Amino acid sequence: MNIITAKDISKNFNKRKFSWRNFSFSEEENIAVSNLSLEINEGEFVGFLGPNGAGKTTFLKILSGIIFPTSGEARVLGYVPWEKNHDFLRQIAIVMGQKNQLWWDLPAIDSYKLLEEVYDIKKTRFKQNLDGMVSLLNMEKLLPKRLRDMSLGERMKCELVACLLHDPKVIFLDEPTIGLDVVSAQNIRNFLKEINKERGCTIILTSHYMADIEALCPRIIIINHGKKIYDGSISKLKEEYSPEKRIEIFLNSVEEKTKFAHINTKNKRFFGNKGIITVSKAELGTVAKEVFDSFKIENISISDPEIEETISKIFLQKIPR
Repeated sequence: MNIITAKDISKNFNKRKFSWRNFSFSEEENIAVSNLSLEINEGEFVGFLGPNGAGKTTFLKILSGIIFPTSGEARVLGYVPWEKNHDFLRQIAIVMGQKNQLWWDLPAIDSYKLLEEVYDIKKTRFKQNLDGMVSLLNMEKLLPKRLRDMSLGERMKCELVACLLHDPKVIFLDEPTIGLDVVSAQNIRNFLKEINKERGCTIILTSHYMADIEALCPRIIIINHGKKIYDGSISKLKEEYSPEKRIEIFLNSVEEKTKFAHINTKNKRFFGNKGIITVSKAELGTVAKEVFDSFKIENISISDPEIEETISKIFLQKIPR
């Protein structure tokens, strides 16, 4: 069942520029989103990708009702988001990695009790939700702590709990792991995966960290310059845009580096103490045989190209559509 639908959504911003030479203003139109259409089913966990300025955050703000589009139609849970229907707002949540929704000078537990009243959450459900998430994120010691005294990772944990207290059906996450250390980011990913599985809520995630996307999102949507350029799985993306294989060889001596230099293929390079070869599937058998004949098996790995490389090619338009 489609829980989110968008048809030909566009958003243009007009920027005013002042010329000191002529002492005059001029207007410049900036197209943030251009004729973007999509459908998302209930319970999906979708990654929303694109370079800085691609329109990701603008589109999330449209779907969550924060801003309205210049043109196009959208329905989320059956509602037009920018009409800001009260029942609609009670069923969604949005977390932006660089903005706080909790009160800066209050302990986290006090902010949660305020949200309990704002959303009119039943006492038993509030306690069940809070206790479960606090345990899952191991944040018992954070409840009496003021937000201003927390680290970035601790604040993000608290923000995520706050957005889930009222059992939203749709959650918009804009860079929830930005600036976090490896351990904190992994904890957040594990938490989101568990919540999606347990509650069946629909989640749209934007992130610059491919570790987030690969760990959480069976489906990804890529936009660039406000336009959708890909919608599908990561495996299909790699198959369509990077059908090559990547062979990595650990080179432990000058002799091995010399051998690597003489391997009969063009697309090879050194990276530190590794030799990296990128080959098409048609070439793989021939090149792999030469590699295995020349080097120890334990020093060789064969894998798909990293997702960052594939997406970078799309952004740089190295691959024709």
